[in-house]
Amino acid sequence: METVRIGVLGGADIARRRMLPAMTAEPGVAVAAVASRDAAKARDLAGQFGARPVTGYAELLTRDDIDAVYVPLPAALHARWTEAALRAGKHVLAEKPLTTSLPQTEQLLALAEESGLALMENVMFVHHSQHAAVQKLLADGTIGELRAFHAAFAIPSLPGDDIRYDPELGGGALWDTGVYPLRAALHFLGDGLEVLGATLTGGPGREVDTAGAALLRTPEGVSAQLSFGLDHGYRSSYEIWGSQGRITVDRAFTPPADHRPRIRVERRGGVEELTLRPDDQVAATVRAFAAAVRGAVAPDPVCLRQARLLHELREHALPSPR
Repeated sequence: METVRIGVLGGADIARRRMLPAMTAEPGVAVAAVASRDAAKARDLAGQFGARPVTGYAELLTRDDIDAVYVPLPAALHARWTEAALRAGKHVLAEKPLTTSLPQTEQLLALAEESGLALMENVMFVHHSQHAAVQKLLADGTIGELRAFHAAFAIPSLPGDDIRYDPELGGGALWDTGVYPLRAALHFLGDGLEVLGATLTGGPGREVDTAGAALLRTPEGVSAQLSFGLDHGYRSSYEIWGSQGRITVDRAFTPPADHRPRIRVERRGGVEELTLRPDDQVAATVRAFAAAVRGAVAPDPVCLRQARLLHELREHALPSPR
């Protein structure tokens, strides 16, 4: 297909602010339709991007003028509408986490593969070039053998009615900010990670976890310490510690498109900062999804490995102190 025509389910902030502008700007991609349960909201958002408004999510899936569906709904709704889209013969880009249930994730990935449809979880940072630069440094032996990995992603408190505080909608720090450091550990340490321990803590008056930490290790004994939260001073970073030095990356997970990444390399001989060109990870994600649709590429197995680790982390988590 020359143009990948995308239908959007809902008008979430990330869709309005980041994804739809990137889809509109990408050659060979078109925002064809936008659905909302509210007809006026559908008209408003669709009008901003030259798309057709559709009232109701199910109605959008019946259209024959879209090839793929973008699902930016609350996490608890991902499984239902991703499955519905796949069964309607549509490729799917779903916000992370793909689901909040390991069995549901397994089912959706199997359904996509059996149907020959692309299914991508929208973890955008892995498409940013700064992480490829870090991987090259590791491959070149810049810091020697790996010893430990530390990663953190946390944001300040949100308005009280934010959906990330609603347990019925799949709220909580683990599903929101926790996915990032966990995926980063998978990205750099590989498939064999094992959860050794974890804690999830709820803030005062909250029904969901607002902070968490986990300790994992590889079969070779490399440790991974992860921290995440929804009521912290902002932090978005990782550090890779080797036998001969350390690599540190700040603004690791959600850098703006004009940000010039800096990779800090510390070794016995001194400290070096590598400054890279800006990169737009949102645009890169849209391109990757369009390529997956055109090639009917099978889902990335890392999505299932991530879901299994999230499940294990919850199983290991100590209860919140009261």
